[in-house]
Amino acid sequence: MLESKNENLHEQADGKISESNKNLNSEQSEKNKALDSITASNAEESEDRDLLEVKEITILDYEKLDLDQLNDELNRLIKDYKIVSIKEIVEDIKKEFYRKYNDFIDDKKEVFLEENTDAVESDFEYILPVKVAFDKTYNEFRSKKNAYHKELQNNLNHNLNKRLAIIDSIKTIVDNDDHKTDALKQLAELREQWKTAGPIPKDKYNHVWNNYHFHIERFYDQLHLDRESRDLDFKHNLDLKLKLIARAEALLIEEDIIKAFRELQTLHRVWREEIGPVERDMREVVWEKFSDITKQLHDKREILFENLRQGERENLSIKVQIISEIDLLSKQSITTHNQWQKEIKKVEDLRSHFFSVGKVPQENNEEVWALFKLATRNFNASKNRFYKDLKKVQQKNYNDKLALINKALEYKDSDDFDKVTPIMKKIQEDWKKIGHVPRKHSDQLWKDFKDACNYYFDRLHTAKNIENKEEEDNYNKKKDFLDELKSFTLTGDHKTDLTAIKDKINTWKAIGPVPSNKKFIENKFNKILDVLFDKLSLSKRDSEAMKFSNRLDEILEANDKKKLKQEAYFIQRKIEEISSSILQLENNLAYISNATKENPFVKEVNKSIEKYKEEQKIWEDKLQQIKEVKI
Repeated sequence: MLESKNENLHEQADGKISESNKNLNSEQSEKNKALDSITASNAEESEDRDLLEVKEITILDYEKLDLDQLNDELNRLIKDYKIVSIKEIVEDIKKEFYRKYNDFIDDKKEVFLEENTDAVESDFEYILPVKVAFDKTYNEFRSKKNAYHKELQNNLNHNLNKRLAIIDSIKTIVDNDDHKTDALKQLAELREQWKTAGPIPKDKYNHVWNNYHFHIERFYDQLHLDRESRDLDFKHNLDLKLKLIARAEALLIEEDIIKAFRELQTLHRVWREEIGPVERDMREVVWEKFSDITKQLHDKREILFENLRQGERENLSIKVQIISEIDLLSKQSITTHNQWQKEIKKVEDLRSHFFSVGKVPQENNEEVWALFKLATRNFNASKNRFYKDLKKVQQKNYNDKLALINKALEYKDSDDFDKVTPIMKKIQEDWKKIGHVPRKHSDQLWKDFKDACNYYFDRLHTAKNIENKEEEDNYNKKKDFLDELKSFTLTGDHKTDLTAIKDKINTWKAIGPVPSNKKFIENKFNKILDVLFDKLSLSKRDSEAMKFSNRLDEILEANDKKKLKQEAYFIQRKIEEISSSILQLENNLAYISNATKENPFVKEVNKSIEKYKEEQKIWEDKLQQIKEVKI
C-alpha cells in the first residue's frame, strides 16, 4: 500500500504524471526488461544444467549449404555436442534440408514428366541416398532427445520437491525459537543443499528463487543472531557482490557482446544462488548498481540485434527483388530454344544469388521461401510447356530424318549414278530443312545419315574419276581423228561418199563422250560434216536429217532429258509457225480474183508455199526422230 501511495504523490493537480517521472518510469521499465531477459535465460538454462556446460557452437548459414553438407553438419553436431544444446539447431538444419530436398525432387519430377509424356506424377520415384542417411541420423537424434527429456522431466520434479523442502526448513528455523543457537550453522547446511539440489522446471524457477531469498532475508532480518557473526556474513556477501559488479563493469568493454551477455547471466545466477544478503541499507544500492550495468549491456546487445535485424531486413529486400525478377521472367513470351536457354541461365544466376544472400527475419522466412518456390515453379511450368510442345515437333523431325536415312540406305549401293545422284542430293537438301530432334538421338541420326551419304558419294566420285579419265582419253582420240579428217576427200561417187561419211560419223560416236569443258570439239566435227554434206549432191531434207541425227545422238549420249524436251518443244513451235505462214498465204490467194496459174503474183505465192512445205517436212522429220527416241 505504501508503494501505491507514494506513486500517487507523483501525480500533478491535473491528474497527469510529470515529464521527469515519466522518464523515471520509462527507465525503470527498460531496466526491468533487461532483468527479465536475464531471468528468463537463467530459468531456461536452470531447467537443464547441461546447457551451462555447452561448448561454443559454430552456427553456419544453412541456406548456403547443399544436401550433403547439411547431412555432414548434422552428424558433426550430434557427435560433438550434447543433445539438449543442439536441438534447435538440428531443427533448423532439418527444415533447410527438406526445403532443398523437396526442391530437388520437384526438379527431377519435372524432368521425368517432360521426358515421359504419357506418365503421371504417381509413376515418378526417386531415391536419394543422402536423404536416407539424413533421415536415419535425424531419427537417432529424435530418439535420444525424447529419452533425454523424459528422464529430465522426472529429475526436474524431484529437484523441485527437494528445493521446496529446503525452503520449508528455512521457514522452520526462522519461526522456531528453539533453534536460534545454531541457526547460522543450520542455514549454511541448507544453503549447501540448495546449491546441489539440481535444476527445476523453468516455469517454477522465478517463484521458487524469490521464495527462497525472501526467507533467507527473513532469517537475517528477524532472527536475533550474534551481531558480530551476522555483520561478518553481511560484509562477506557485500565483498562478493561488489566483485560481481566489478566484473560486470569489465564486461561493458568486451568486444564480443554475446559472450559478455552470457557471462552476465552467470554473474546473475551466482548473485541469486550462491551469495546471501547484505545489510538492509546496502541491498538496494548494490542491486541498483548491478541492474544499471545489466541494462547497459542489455542495450548493447539490443543494438547488436537491431543491426543484425537490419541486415536481415536488407536481405529480405534483396530476396524479394530476386523473386520479382524471376516472376517477370516467368511471364515472358519466349518462342525459341536459344531464348529459353538465355532465360534459364538468368534464373539459375538469380537462384544462386538468392541462396548466397544471408538470413531474413524469422517471421518472413516461410513466406519468402514460399514466394521463391512459386516464382521458380511458374518459370519452370512455362519452360516445360514450351519444351513439351517442342518435343512433339522434335519427334516429328526425328521420324522425318529417320525416313530420309532409310531412303539414303536404300539408294547408297546403286550403280545408276545418273538417276540416283539427283535423288541423293534432294535427300540432303530435305535434311537441311528439318529442324532439331531430341538431343539423345541427334548424334546417332547424324552419324547414320552422314555414313549413308558419304558411302554413296565416295562410290560416285570413284566412278567419276574413272569416267573422267576415259573422257579425257576420248577427247585426245577425237582430236587425233579431226586431224585425220583434214586429209579426207570425196571420190565423187555419191553412194560411196555418203557411206564413207556415215562411217566417219559412226567412228566419231564410237569414241565416246568427252569432258564437259571440252565439248567444243563436237562443234568442230559438225562444221566439217556441214562442209562434206554440202559437197554431196544430197537433198536438203536428207542433209538436214543426217545433221539432226548426229545432234540427237549427242543429246542422247549426255542423257539430258531436259534438253531433249526443249528441242522437241522448239521443233513443234517451228512447225506451228510454218503451218501458220502456209495458211496465211493460201488465204491470200483466195482473195485474188481471176487467180490463174499464169498470174505472176500467184506463181510467187505458190512458190513460197512449196518452200514452206519443204521446210515443214524437214522439221516434221526431226520431230519424228525425237518421238522414236527412248530415253
